[in-house]
Amino acid sequence: MNQQSIVDAAVGHIQDASKGDSSGHDWWHIYRVWRMAIRLAAAEQADLYVVQLAALLHDIADWKFHDGDLTAGPRAAEAWLKSQQADPVTIEHVCQIIAQLSYKGAGVATDMSTLEGRVVQDADRLDAIGAMGIARAFAYGGHDRRLLYDPDDPPELHASAQAYRNSRGATINHFHEKLLLLKDRMQTATGRALAQQRHAYMEGYLGQFHAEWEGER
Repeated sequence: MNQQSIVDAAVGHIQDASKGDSSGHDWWHIYRVWRMAIRLAAAEQADLYVVQLAALLHDIADWKFHDGDLTAGPRAAEAWLKSQQADPVTIEHVCQIIAQLSYKGAGVATDMSTLEGRVVQDADRLDAIGAMGIARAFAYGGHDRRLLYDPDDPPELHASAQAYRNSRGATINHFHEKLLLLKDRMQTATGRALAQQRHAYMEGYLGQFHAEWEGER
């Protein structure tokens, strides 16, 4: 199969695999990350074929839905790409990106080793912040039966991936444990520029949330 055929097949495969998802990891999340990754790839002059495949397949087997198994995604992506007869170099690169992509806690570095990885990681993280990030945070919180907010349970800046995976904090904690930290973890110039406004929007939202919580507005 040629490159465009494999990209098209990935679109169809992920659309089918993510049907009915209500956790914020549905096809439309993948679509937004894919489109943003294309935009970033053009600005940063990254390999568009690798970027598209990694963006489309980045949540093919998310660890959050596979008992915390960080290898599930790369293994699933590798198997699918082999079934499409993708070339070995591309398969290795895409799987490396997927393996390195996820946020693993405030105290855990998740720097990407290639430009294409940095592009896809920034695209994914942009969808985790701003108005879309707020919506997705609460969608996942409800899906995972997390409290909306508990003033007696403060956020924790997790020092290890294991601590982050084991966390059961309220959804508002997630803003402080991850989402508000992402602006300074963007790895492309374009991603950093786009993150500024989305970050400011979240800060404004949280200010309003806490004021309403206390009956001040």
